[in-house]
Amino acid sequence: FIQEPKVAGLRLMPADFKLNKTEKKRLSFLLIWMVFSLLFWNFTTGKLFPDTYSGVLLDRNGKLLQARIASDGQWRFPPGKKVPEGFKTALLHFEDKRFYYHPGIDPLRVAKALLNRIQGKPTKSGASTLSMQLVRISRRQNRTLYQKIMESVLALRLELVWGKEKILDTWCRQAPFGGNVVGIDAAAWRYFGKDASLLSQAQCCALAVLPNSPSLVRPGKNTRLFLKKRNQLLYKLKQKGLLSESDYQLACLEPLPAEPHPLPENGPHLLTSLLEGKIPAEKDAVKGFFQTSLDATLQERCLQKLAIHYPQWEANGILNGALLVLDIEKNEVLAYVGNVYQPHKSEADSYVDMIPSMRSPGSTLKPVLYAAMQEDGLLLPHSLVADIPTEISGYQPKNFDLSHSGAVAADEALARSLNIPAVRMLQQYRYERLHSLLKELGLKGLSKPADHYGLSLILGGGENSMWQLAGMYASLARR
Repeated sequence: FIQEPKVAGLRLMPADFKLNKTEKKRLSFLLIWMVFSLLFWNFTTGKLFPDTYSGVLLDRNGKLLQARIASDGQWRFPPGKKVPEGFKTALLHFEDKRFYYHPGIDPLRVAKALLNRIQGKPTKSGASTLSMQLVRISRRQNRTLYQKIMESVLALRLELVWGKEKILDTWCRQAPFGGNVVGIDAAAWRYFGKDASLLSQAQCCALAVLPNSPSLVRPGKNTRLFLKKRNQLLYKLKQKGLLSESDYQLACLEPLPAEPHPLPENGPHLLTSLLEGKIPAEKDAVKGFFQTSLDATLQERCLQKLAIHYPQWEANGILNGALLVLDIEKNEVLAYVGNVYQPHKSEADSYVDMIPSMRSPGSTLKPVLYAAMQEDGLLLPHSLVADIPTEISGYQPKNFDLSHSGAVAADEALARSLNIPAVRMLQQYRYERLHSLLKELGLKGLSKPADHYGLSLILGGGENSMWQLAGMYASLARR
């Protein structure tokens, strides 16, 4: 007699174990259900949409300064702001009024569409919900019966995983609005020249009807049909009590956009440097979306200033210019013009951002030496320094005008940016100490040993960037 073993109260099946018909049916049903559940759950395990967005640069108040088209040729802004409620309301009343009540498939719309098909009546609206449309946009497949079934299954899956608000928000950012415009944020700027949060109800309704047939109706094409669709949606909102009679009448009088607006170009160099990591961005910033401390009005004035002075510079062979304005107390950048933007002049290389570029700082380090020597008690503002012909170990510094002034007060030598007194002061202070001090102050371009630069360090013998120099000067000013 052999007793059957048990493990935790569960008996192992003997070798001659068999299932009856009822148990076989149950097991088959269970296996089918498990396979279906696994397939259903793994339909949308990855991202529906790639992270391919336009670069967007905003000022401190959210005003658009610059945008760059995405790598796939689409104007698709990153999800940096909330979708305006006015647009959501218009969209739901136009596309999917029972969005919050169905599980991804609207049985009433499906039944109505089938009934119209059977009776041979024209279908005014399809049976697709916003969830199904989002799946279709992501898949980009031909519209066949099989694809409709797939969209329905995936919409159910999407509703379980994402929830209503994420689906609605993603739809608003990924839906096509005609041409190469994708998403409500890009559409608001391209068609109305403003941020989406500033759209009127009429403008929200105009944008809400575009994704339904972007190739048929868009600004500049089929204007009459476009106007009719927008006004019908406005009337529907009035009927629902969401618009008063006077607001409805005024909204119907608002004009439609005739053509896409050009996007602002007030910060091409900063946007490029932020995207390439040359200028540090906030750690929690959305990829490609940069809310900056810039002041749009001041930025435009700085651009105008450079444009005014550029013809004179160009006549003297100066093809580049940059401008950086800082708020010293708050340690914020208020204006950033990386170069005079002349893309049609290839010889100017105006696409180069001069602010983070490494180059000789010239005489801009002399104030640091002047301050450091005063701090160490080696110098007073009126201390006399020699401005005479000098040679130190074969190195012969010269003043810009090749003249000599004899004994000069230290503050005057600094104000006149005399080279020989600066070199003699550095010889006293020692270039090794200045090299270490400059690195502590943030001049990261001095990557080589101090002996590599020697006394020429004070005359621009080592490369630094305007960005680093501005930060150093701001720190000195705060002290």
